[in-house]
Amino acid sequence: MQAISPFLWFDTQAEEAANFYVGIFPNSSIQSVSRYPEGSPSPGSPLGVSFTLDGLEFQALNAGPQFHFTEAISFFVQAETQEKIDYLWNALTADGGEESMCGWLKDRFGLSWQIVPPVLGELLSDPDPDRASRTMQAMLQMKKLDIAGLQAAADGKA
Repeated sequence: MQAISPFLWFDTQAEEAANFYVGIFPNSSIQSVSRYPEGSPSPGSPLGVSFTLDGLEFQALNAGPQFHFTEAISFFVQAETQEKIDYLWNALTADGGEESMCGWLKDRFGLSWQIVPPVLGELLSDPDPDRASRTMQAMLQMKKLDIAGLQAAADGKA
């Protein structure tokens, strides 16, 4: 087990969310599901879920509606190709997810994700400040990031 794991608080959807995420990312699986015991308000319903997403261990808990996800915490996912960006974007925004700006989105459970090509960091840190600035301006106009559009902006062709 890794020393530090993301821990996600859900109202009642921990198992549903874990299955949703496992279905999107490769090298992912459900490790275990614990259930509320007899005598509790929801006997037999999921309490906690341990799962991995692309090899990263997560914990999820069904603990009620007291807390909600905010954009202050998000998962940063590097996607090397436009095809991978498109796949992740479409999968994570499906069934009620929401697009945001600059590569950010919320899935249907309210969890925030950033789907980002590594080339973005390269272009934003270009030693030519004009290339970096054009890249930044292009990114600020995008919802889902477009690698060709970012590269064109950096090159002054957008």
